[in-house]
Amino acid sequence: MAIIHVEFILVHPFREGNGGLARMLADAMAVQAGYGTLDYSSWDDNRDAYFAAIRQGLDCNYQPMMNWIERAFNEI
Repeated sequence: MAIIHVEFILVHPFREGNGGLARMLADAMAVQAGYGTLDYSSWDDNRDAYFAAIRQGLDCNYQPMMNWIERAFNEI
């Protein structure tokens, strides 16, 4: 999920709106896996760190986003 989230945001052509669509995609994957929708409140509360995790994806370092995905799962 972390790789898909980062890569989708990086390739999405629009500056505004790609985060919401990427979150809906993550929710769809979580529901398909038998979980509920994720809680993104920590992402919203720590936007700079979340954006830094996305930038790490430019170097194919997805671990920071994996940590954010895990937080979103743990907060549901």
